[in-house]
Amino acid sequence: MATLADPQPDFATLPDMAAEVFTAPLAKPPHVGDDWLEPQQTAYTAQDHAVWDDLFARQMEVLPGRACSAFLHGLEKLDLGRGGVPEFGVLSEELGALTGWSVVPVPMLIPDHVFFWHLANRRFPAGNFIRTRETFDYIEEPDVFHDVFGHVPMLTDPTYADYMQEYGRAGWKAMRYNRLKALGALYWYTVEFGLIEEAGEVRAYGAGILSGPTEARFAVEAQSPNRIMLNVDRVMRTDYVISDLQPTYFVIESFADLYRQTVERDFDRLYRSLPAGFTYANSAVIDVDNVLHRGSQEYHLRGGRGSGAVPI
Repeated sequence: MATLADPQPDFATLPDMAAEVFTAPLAKPPHVGDDWLEPQQTAYTAQDHAVWDDLFARQMEVLPGRACSAFLHGLEKLDLGRGGVPEFGVLSEELGALTGWSVVPVPMLIPDHVFFWHLANRRFPAGNFIRTRETFDYIEEPDVFHDVFGHVPMLTDPTYADYMQEYGRAGWKAMRYNRLKALGALYWYTVEFGLIEEAGEVRAYGAGILSGPTEARFAVEAQSPNRIMLNVDRVMRTDYVISDLQPTYFVIESFADLYRQTVERDFDRLYRSLPAGFTYANSAVIDVDNVLHRGSQEYHLRGGRGSGAVPI
C-alpha cells in the first residue's frame, strides 16, 4: 500500500525541486552550502544566554498542566534548563542516544526540500540566532528558543521521533504531486500546533504552543478556538493562521494514533484528489468533524492580534 512517504527515493541525497512546484522563494546566504547548514553554532553572548534563561523560566511557569507529558519528560531528559542556550554538539549526543536524532544550525528558514531532507535523516534544523529583548514576546521567524525548546524535547519520544522522520520523507511525494501546501498544513496542525488527549484532558505537544505563554493558555483553556479530533484528509484541506493565535486546534488520541493516521495513509490517492488551494477556512466546523469543543471565535471576531486582551 502507498504510504505517506515515497519508498523509491534515496533519502541520503538532497531531493530535486522541480521548477513547477510552488514553494516560497528563499535567497541562500553565501556562506552556506546546498544543505544550508551553518559551519558552526553561534557563539552566544551573555545577554543572549540571559534571554534564553528568561524565556525558559517564563514558559516553565505556564506549561505544567498544559504541556503533554512527553514534552515535560523530554525537557528533563535533555536538561534544557541547565542554563543558557544549549550547545548543539552536546544536545545531539544526548538526543542521539535516545532516538538517533541530532540538532543542526541553520541561518534562517530553509527551503522545503532541504528541510525534508534533514528530517528524513533525523536531523532537526534549528535557527542559529536568538530573539532580542525588543522581540522577546513575539518573533516572526523561528529562533533557537522556538526550535530547541519547542521542538527538540518531543524528539525524545520514540514514536513521535519516527513520525517526524516519516514526515520528512513525505516531502518527496508531496513535491511530485505539487502539494506542498497540503503537507504544510499537516505540519502546522500537528508539529506546530497539535494537541493530545491525556487522562481525560487536552494537552499541548505542538512547538508553536509550547514556546509561547499566550498560546499555551489559549490553545488548552480558551473558549474561543475550536478543538477537533485529527482527521488527516480534512486537515490537509484546511487553511491556517501564521501570525496570530489559531482559530482551530486538532487533537490526537496518542502519538501512535498520529503515526497510524499519517504514515499508513494512502497519500497517492489523497494527493490526486486534493485541489491546489485549501477547501476549508481555518475557523470552519464541518459535518465530518469529531468536535471536542466548538469555539465561540470571540478572539478573532474582535479582530485578533492587537485587538486587546485575549479571552480565556
